[in-house]
Amino acid sequence: MAGTVNNTPGLFFRPMREALQNIAIRAILGVAQTLPYRVRVPLMGWIVSRIVAPLLGWDRRVRANLAHVMPDLPEHEVRRLMRAVPDNAGRTLIEIYSGAQFKDRVKDTPLTGPGLPALQQARAEGRPTILVTGHFGNYDVPRAALAHQGFPLGALYREMKNRRFNDHYVRAIGTIAQPVFPATRKGLAGFVGHLKAGNSIGILIDVYATDGAKLLFFGQPAPTATSTAEWALKYGAVVIPIYGVRQADGLSFEIVLDAPIPPGDPETVTQGLNDSLERMVRRHMEQWFWIHRRWKPEDQARRAAAAAVNPTGRPPPPDHTPPPEL
Repeated sequence: MAGTVNNTPGLFFRPMREALQNIAIRAILGVAQTLPYRVRVPLMGWIVSRIVAPLLGWDRRVRANLAHVMPDLPEHEVRRLMRAVPDNAGRTLIEIYSGAQFKDRVKDTPLTGPGLPALQQARAEGRPTILVTGHFGNYDVPRAALAHQGFPLGALYREMKNRRFNDHYVRAIGTIAQPVFPATRKGLAGFVGHLKAGNSIGILIDVYATDGAKLLFFGQPAPTATSTAEWALKYGAVVIPIYGVRQADGLSFEIVLDAPIPPGDPETVTQGLNDSLERMVRRHMEQWFWIHRRWKPEDQARRAAAAAVNPTGRPPPPDHTPPPEL
């Protein structure tokens, strides 16, 4: 029939493609895990920055994102970040898959920063706490250290599209600390219930939210979900930005708790979280995941154009005009 598309080949090859991707990833991780920790982490950074990133176009994505928000950045710094950003991503991946060795290395990392007293007070009072971070440094370092130091927090994760990869990834992050909740309807209910009971939760905020608030990140519109701030308002939770900052040796970390975000309306609180993350990223540009599509300016432009044509966002009413007489 005209106008239809036969998706059978795609449906047939997708499981095969996912299986091959998973085999390749598992092979690289498996070989790396046979090496001493101090060797495997920088080696994985080199593999991802020098081989994986160019193959997947990550270096181009880094350049495009930097051009969007920092067009005056010197070329030599852009080129440095095109290698340093995927290097940090590769290190983070193998650290997460290093299980007990990773936990042993980071469990006693000191907690620092102006937000630490607020965290300690909230714990003493049994007050719900939301610790907010981004794809920065190694975002699982705070979770591992906090769990060991008596501040366990529930974590939310987004399930991978590749189911084979997702299965062992979830096992890996679950080994670091518990509980973890998938970003599904049931998982979110458990995640919020954990907070409501007076516990701490951790969440990453730097994800493009199609229907999110039109807030700023690096001076450019970056639609951001305000659910974190809404939960804080509803349950009286303290909101504290937190970061696992990689140190110069490439293996150790500092955990920094920024000042708590003052209570307010959801958009103001969420903008405060974006601002906190931006300040941290500007101090350590290579540690943020410039690879992902945080701004999606093309998508924003398309949606703005559609809204201009149809401001209500509702589908047009049906046309009941009678057909012309023949």
